[in-house]
Amino acid sequence: MEAAFVIEKFVLITIIFAISLGIAAYSTLAERKVAAFLQDRVGPHRAGPGGMFQPLADGMKMFFKEEIIPTQSNRFLFIAGPSLAILTACIGSAVIPWGQELTIAGKTFELQVTDINVGILYIFGVVSLGVYGIMIGGWASNNKYSLMGAIRAASQSISYEIAMGLSIIALLMVTGTLSLKEIAAQQSGFVNWNVWVQPLGFLIFLICAFAETNRTPFDLPECETELVGGYHTEYSSMKLGFYLFAEYINMFISSAVMATLYFGGYNFPFMNDLGLSQNWITILGVLALFLKIFFFIFFFMWVRWTVPRFRYDQLMNLGWKVLIPLSIANIILTGIGITVWDYFK
Repeated sequence: MEAAFVIEKFVLITIIFAISLGIAAYSTLAERKVAAFLQDRVGPHRAGPGGMFQPLADGMKMFFKEEIIPTQSNRFLFIAGPSLAILTACIGSAVIPWGQELTIAGKTFELQVTDINVGILYIFGVVSLGVYGIMIGGWASNNKYSLMGAIRAASQSISYEIAMGLSIIALLMVTGTLSLKEIAAQQSGFVNWNVWVQPLGFLIFLICAFAETNRTPFDLPECETELVGGYHTEYSSMKLGFYLFAEYINMFISSAVMATLYFGGYNFPFMNDLGLSQNWITILGVLALFLKIFFFIFFFMWVRWTVPRFRYDQLMNLGWKVLIPLSIANIILTGIGITVWDYFK
């Protein structure tokens, strides 16, 4: 029984890992297509029908490009930086509930790698570790521009993790749990989605997610107009690819977390009124979750090609002087709301 459980989890991990890498790869194509659409261009269209094979061509190019390691760099840390970045990006998916139970041949399968009662804290821990990959890579490069980009990434991460954590506290006051599985289960249907009771918390979390994933308008750590390429200036070949892949995987995981925390996760409107079997509800729930994720990924890309980049002082002012006070105010308002609700209930 234990061996079967291990095999089941290994298969699930492999599937989620493959899906994460596949979505990250094709997010690069989607990014270029969205940019082309917004700028009235065609975008990639030579490699396969509509450019469908472009991510494969880009991946092969990354693998076969010449790899250069600066002679004055710390070789071990130079290699460890992108490795840590891609590792922390991938392991964030372990606690996300991708759907309800699925029954195949009389055996029930959980569509979640592991359900821990502190799932949100796990996500925050993984996100916090991700900045080490950037910091180590920037420092090990022995390049002033890379180091400056790494310092920016670390200070930006610290600034926005505080506001993000405070926004989650208000959500925990409403849900009463740290388990992502329980939070998703509480949002059955449509009217129970957390975004209706925590709109300000969601807005703060969304802005912080842009900062945590280093996406425009918060892409100061790799600001090419100031820092050449930022923390990955000295990187080439697949080590550079790992950094770029990590950004897109983080965008995918951030979208999944936002969909789970605020938009019902795998829940969709009228799911309990369709009269379908549990398996069909589970399958439709997985599709609903991925539709929400794809919408957020599109939103990440839409903002990148619409909003100009902030200055660094504007970035820090927004984090410390606006988002943190708003997060604290949201906690106070949530506490007042819960107290009033309990009084009149």
